[in-house]
Amino acid sequence: MKALFIGGTGTISAAIVRRLVNELGWEVWTINRGNRAHVLPEGVRQIIADVNDEADVRAKLGDEIFDVVGEFIGFTVDQVERDHRLFRDRTRQYIYISSASAYHKPATCHVITEGTTLANPLWEYSRNKIACEEFLMKKYREEGFPVTIVRPSHTYDERNIPLGVHGKNGFWQVIQRMREGKPVIIQGDGTSLWHLTFNKDFAVGYTALMGNRHAIGEAFQITGDEVLSWNQIYQTIADALGVELKAYHVASEYLAAVGDPYGFDFEGSLLGDKAVSVLFDNAKLKRLAPDMRTTVPFHVGVRIALDYVLSHPDECQKPDPEFDAWCDRVIAALEAAKASI
Repeated sequence: MKALFIGGTGTISAAIVRRLVNELGWEVWTINRGNRAHVLPEGVRQIIADVNDEADVRAKLGDEIFDVVGEFIGFTVDQVERDHRLFRDRTRQYIYISSASAYHKPATCHVITEGTTLANPLWEYSRNKIACEEFLMKKYREEGFPVTIVRPSHTYDERNIPLGVHGKNGFWQVIQRMREGKPVIIQGDGTSLWHLTFNKDFAVGYTALMGNRHAIGEAFQITGDEVLSWNQIYQTIADALGVELKAYHVASEYLAAVGDPYGFDFEGSLLGDKAVSVLFDNAKLKRLAPDMRTTVPFHVGVRIALDYVLSHPDECQKPDPEFDAWCDRVIAALEAAKASI
């Protein structure tokens, strides 16, 4: 069977490509700019192109037909409209990566199924994903466009450390604060629940949907089974680093207010996502993917990630002095407020 991935070298898609090529024997193509070709296994056919240049992509595709086209970098409706034009006559299945952050916020129930209402007034990213889903399902209902929707939650790999509160340069500055013995900010009281999924496990669920006619016209959430509080997540990271966790809990609403002037979108990423306790019911997925389970629990996955991050400083260790100073000011301001009462 033959698949084409738009992207193919990211956190989620790279693991899927490796599984398809190394374990399942698929013929895999990718369309991307070629910046991370080194992560692709041998045998992958890579189309170097800007996918927004439809004429160029169409010419490079020639007469190729695919069993599956997977979209991993589609964030706005115009991008999935483009895909529909390019691939409506070229694929037997189009799989769109949406987001579990699209589910109703504030949450009306902590148990999430694919039937949970999609509505997130707190995060534009999530609203755009919802709009993309609506366009694609409209095309399915009206003309039979063979779409499958996939909603991941927090998927990570060896190059990423999952965190709730971080700056524009990602996770590294928080890791550095831990190593330096400085307090690190955790949203709320740290007891909200969260699913973390290593990309290798995610790939098992995704590939089970590929070419599966029972997946056409349906939406599936894909997450691991492990559920941790944010306090447990941060403590597990500190344990893996061999340092004491100095947790400093700050209300998510406060973080959203004081982060906004600095361009930190904590309203969306926290109030619209990570600050909300969720338990994902994956029964629908497991009917089609009975092998889907957590094989890389977080206490193992975080050590895999830290080993990679600490040994690849140029790639993964991006200092963020602005965020570091902001954390110090937030903590100092709250300590001063306590002292003033």
